[in-house]
Amino acid sequence: MSDLTTVHSEKLISDLKVVVADADELVKITAGQAGTEAGHIAARMQSRMTRLQDEMAHMQAVAVARAKAIAQDTDGFVHENPWKAIGVAAGLGIVVGLLAGRR
Repeated sequence: MSDLTTVHSEKLISDLKVVVADADELVKITAGQAGTEAGHIAARMQSRMTRLQDEMAHMQAVAVARAKAIAQDTDGFVHENPWKAIGVAAGLGIVVGLLAGRR
């Protein structure tokens, strides 16, 4: 997973947390104003939101663990193969430079 993918994943998780928090607040506000059926629906929504929050926390932990593992693997590769790492970085720099020059 690249750094850009990690940033996008973290942004998505952050945005989902905001949506869940807002929906949770809405359910709490409207639960007392509605009848019995709406109360049951609000309780189900509350349960689902709690489960979603748990799943998002798990996804975030997995994403962080993957990012750390990739960083450790990359660090190990660079220490074991410094010249290969320099060659790869130079090659990527040339490609990015060529692409940027076209614009």
